[in-house]
Amino acid sequence: MITYIYRNKCALCAVFAAAFMLSACSDDFLEVTNPTGEPLEEYYTTDEHLNEALTSAYAPLHWPDWDNVAYNDLTVDAEIMGDDFWVGGSSNTDNEHWHKLFNFEANGNFTLATLWGDFYSGIKRCNDAIKYASWGGGTASFRSTMEMQARLLRVYYYNILWHYYGNVPFYLENLNIPYVAPQLSADEIYAQLVPELESIIASGVLPMRWENSEAGRVSQAMAYMLYAEMVMYQKDTARYPQALQYMKAIINDSNYKLNPSYANLWEESGEWCQESIFEINYNDDQAQRDWGQAALNAGGSVLPTLISPNGFADDVWSGMDGWGFLPMRVETYNMFAEGDVRRDATCWDVRGTSYTERYQDTHIWLKKYRPTLDNCKDCPTSKNLNYNNNKRIYRYAETLLNAAELLIATGGNASEALGYLNEVRTRAGLSGYAECNLDNILNERHLEFVGEGKRYFDLVRTDRAATTLVPDTYGYRTNAWTPSKKHIPLAQSELDADPTLVQNNY
Repeated sequence: MITYIYRNKCALCAVFAAAFMLSACSDDFLEVTNPTGEPLEEYYTTDEHLNEALTSAYAPLHWPDWDNVAYNDLTVDAEIMGDDFWVGGSSNTDNEHWHKLFNFEANGNFTLATLWGDFYSGIKRCNDAIKYASWGGGTASFRSTMEMQARLLRVYYYNILWHYYGNVPFYLENLNIPYVAPQLSADEIYAQLVPELESIIASGVLPMRWENSEAGRVSQAMAYMLYAEMVMYQKDTARYPQALQYMKAIINDSNYKLNPSYANLWEESGEWCQESIFEINYNDDQAQRDWGQAALNAGGSVLPTLISPNGFADDVWSGMDGWGFLPMRVETYNMFAEGDVRRDATCWDVRGTSYTERYQDTHIWLKKYRPTLDNCKDCPTSKNLNYNNNKRIYRYAETLLNAAELLIATGGNASEALGYLNEVRTRAGLSGYAECNLDNILNERHLEFVGEGKRYFDLVRTDRAATTLVPDTYGYRTNAWTPSKKHIPLAQSELDADPTLVQNNY
């Protein structure tokens, strides 16, 4: 089994040092060294050894928050381009690339440069795992599930690159000299990924939900959510009926339902509850992550440190450090109606409390991933890098809202759609809507997923970004989003390494 995905979140020990950047001028990351010195064909002959390669393919899920080069947590990356948070930090030059992206003035020198290396390393590792599985070692049953997990992870990694960069190099087998892959357009990337995802789903190899001892593996339900996300973002209406059927498959599966307590979703006891479809596991005990060269090691998350107030202390968190990124806008707090239980579970309101204020500080923070001493108490290394807060990726609430939206878009049963919408609404302690329409669905998504990296992409896919992401009255955002901002700039370092790459017209 993959130690990364045990229910008790014990540490992932990635076996291979596959490196970091997809680069035409350096090929070190393509060299796989077997720690035993055996030829690879002789090493990958057991389920245990094959599992090491699969574990290595999962490892890059952890890296974006801090990969020894930059802080690019995917939650922050998406939310700073939306309308619920400011960037914060010490000034508008602290993590300057975030401030540039927030104001829609990014360029090759100020962009999410490290996501490229993180996820191409993941793709490379997935390709390795798929290849090793094809060699016939181990048991047939393990090889089958290993292949499908690696293929699904590979689609997930490409999906993130596709969302952010759009036009990226694409390959399904690892590269040979000169280590350059063709750069495809965003539409071409989508056309490659969706049939691959359909093939994975059609295989039926992955379970709808893994046993708790295996929580963290990609599943059939995760594949369904990824499919719906991609076809809805692409506005591939021809595939909406299939996406709807996948959402109904999850709804009809007894393994999944809403968690009765919204607040509990963000507690450690709420991790991998029946609402959870996919999370990225982090752990504090036995954490190996530390400053220096250990950023890619197994351990916890730095996100709670990034997005917490500086110099703050209360009865559950003191003596630690907060870096003051991602302060919540006052307007975000105010959009919640009285009685909406999501407000106090989402908004960490410390107005009236004295601490060291940083740039754009509102004294309201994201509570979903707030730090507590309990969440890093067992860490043997740097505690502020190793909180055990899992990152929630897909939840059953999104399944219901996807189903409602797809029903409306395909002319389906309006009463059924309203039922799905109001199931989410009433869990929050509010009266249900009288009608299910796109405005109500998007409003509910906005309230439900604050701080989960959904809002910005919802605005883009529904053609509302240009009218919503506009200059604010505070003088922080001075530029408006335009369709050319859909895909962020490629890093100049990648353009320098591969002259065949074409920069996005940002």
